[in-house]
Amino acid sequence: MSRVPDDKEKPGWWTRFRTSKDPWVSLGRELLWVVAVVGGIALALFLVSGTWPAVVTIESESMVPHMHVGDLVFVAAADRFGPLQTWEDARSTQYEKYGGFGDIIIYQPNGASGSAIPVLGMGVHPIIHRAITEFDGNGSIPRYYYFYPGADSPKEYLPVTIGDSVWTLSNGTVVARVVSGRLVPDTANTSPDYGYISDSGTPAANPGFITRGDNNYVSDQGGFLSRRDLGVIQPVKKEWVVGKALFSIPLLGYLPLNIVPVAIIIIALMLLWEYYQRQKGAAKGKTKTAAKSGRKPSRGRK
Repeated sequence: MSRVPDDKEKPGWWTRFRTSKDPWVSLGRELLWVVAVVGGIALALFLVSGTWPAVVTIESESMVPHMHVGDLVFVAAADRFGPLQTWEDARSTQYEKYGGFGDIIIYQPNGASGSAIPVLGMGVHPIIHRAITEFDGNGSIPRYYYFYPGADSPKEYLPVTIGDSVWTLSNGTVVARVVSGRLVPDTANTSPDYGYISDSGTPAANPGFITRGDNNYVSDQGGFLSRRDLGVIQPVKKEWVVGKALFSIPLLGYLPLNIVPVAIIIIALMLLWEYYQRQKGAAKGKTKTAAKSGRKPSRGRK
């Protein structure tokens, strides 16, 4: 006997996935929607900024008071929205960013790579500091000092000779002294208008940018900022620059800083909502069944 073909075709897997009332399939749909939205936002940020990551979170106080821990910083490629300007370049153009001359750059120290997904915290975290000058790579790395961290950028840097106990300008003026192994600026001869530059004695491995955190006394390069995993931080090659800071939003960066607990909370809320919807649907089903039979819904034994 021949079989009569069924007029209704079996729905495809996408239709079944989209309409399924199975709680796990429903949860999968919601997770897929979250991934799609996050992916769309990430793609839009990349297209606008021209670099990745397009946002970074401030994790230290090295840029206080212009950036704070928990700030979410939006990043653009170095040549996007105008050329990258160092502190030295910006003195003549009067270009200021975040309370001082020059751009704030985000760079991978010594070219070390970070995580493919930055919020996971794996790999070497990029550094976000102000670009002071561009060094040609010849000789020792210059070291830039500023005794007024957190203040506006100095108007100029003066060359200083560092002795065993005193720091002096070429005219013999003492700008700082070493007391009990600690550097003590001579307040009578120093001013927020001036910073100081010296020879670090550390050979340069390559040319690149010299950078300094606005809340730090001294530049990153030249032997002061050393990492156990990287050694001496070298001048920043252009290919190590992730981008430059455009603007920041306070506190929003705490979300990626705590991405794991945030993700757990979101998934837990989604599961609770799914459970609530199922219970609500089951209660409605009982009410309809009782109404059709003419009986009141059971309320349990007395």
